[in-house]
Amino acid sequence: MVFRAKRTIALSAVAACAALLAAACGSSSSSSPSGTSGSPSSSVPKLSASSFNLSFSAMTALKPLAPKGKGTVAVILPDTVSSTRYVEFDAPYLKKSMTLAGLSSSQQVVQNALGSDATEYSDAQADITKGATVLIMDPLDSGVGAKIESYAKAHGVPVIDYDRLTLGGSRKYYVSFNNVQVGTLLGQGLVSCISQWHVAKPQVMVMRGAPTDNNATLFFQGYNAVLAPLFANKTYTDVANPAGTWDPPTALTEFQAAFTAHPNVNAVLMPNDENGAPIIHYLQTKGVKAMTFPVTGQDATLTGLQNVISGYQCGTVYKPIYLEAQAAVALAMYLRAGLTPPSALVNGSATDVTTSVKVPSILETPEWVTPQKVNATVIKDGFVPASQLCAAPYAADCAKYGISG
Repeated sequence: MVFRAKRTIALSAVAACAALLAAACGSSSSSSPSGTSGSPSSSVPKLSASSFNLSFSAMTALKPLAPKGKGTVAVILPDTVSSTRYVEFDAPYLKKSMTLAGLSSSQQVVQNALGSDATEYSDAQADITKGATVLIMDPLDSGVGAKIESYAKAHGVPVIDYDRLTLGGSRKYYVSFNNVQVGTLLGQGLVSCISQWHVAKPQVMVMRGAPTDNNATLFFQGYNAVLAPLFANKTYTDVANPAGTWDPPTALTEFQAAFTAHPNVNAVLMPNDENGAPIIHYLQTKGVKAMTFPVTGQDATLTGLQNVISGYQCGTVYKPIYLEAQAAVALAMYLRAGLTPPSALVNGSATDVTTSVKVPSILETPEWVTPQKVNATVIKDGFVPASQLCAAPYAADCAKYGISG
């Protein structure tokens, strides 16, 4: 089910939107816009990485770019298993962003590779054959990502890596969240939870995402930097480190094998909510009580948030996907129009460790969400409806933390 935020735009937001539109349409003719190849500055929107918000006002400021370009903007998302986000949020937010930016339904396409490298590659080929002039792609892995980007480059189509960076690829830009910071939040969240839940002599299992996913590597860098000193000084014991996966049933199998071998484990660094959900259920069948066995998570899924408010998960890393979707579409609109995106829009870089190339990037900021922060983040943003989060048997938990909406 696709959840969309419904809210009244405050006067300040209207003012901000007006200011943004004014900046887009009324800049001085004496100033030279970034990468406009001589185009009048008054016709080129001047967005920055901080322009995006829940009202999608920055997208309407991009409308002058729509008639300047040609062809379609094609999006290929990776799967429906590693996270429900791709169906529930990325796809609708990307479509909304392209529509508000002035692209017709025939000038945009959003697909899902359904976990198949072959499908992702064939979708990319078909999109380019049918006239795609910009490709936004979340690669299932760097192998297929690099193959797609090589094909796109040979056909003169720029690629934007979306959420995952393709190692060894040839993309033009990368849009994601700061994934090392995501890992840092996971590590800090576990440390805080172990303290607050009074876990004696922490025996920690560290689980990872798929080894082929560069994001999983970046997450690991973040939480390892937090946990490694605690393992080194014997504050915590590093008990087990399963191989890693984004497939929840496989994650459960990995956990069960390690937990059987090391029944003293009493805390788990878990890289996302989807992998954590079956493991938390397994622990519950073993009699584990709330607020006794810390488990972390990421993606702010409905199940993950319910585990958070009921005391079986420490917290979850929330990534406001509407920011990521708008950033990717903004880049696509500039590229489609043959323009270089404004320097203020591209706020960072990411290193392709295979080629040692620094990739110009837009990196959004993630947030650690505990029960006390649910109302002010995911509920406020319409990411998860309170009516679903607070359905039985979680009504009492919502009441406890003042969650409503």
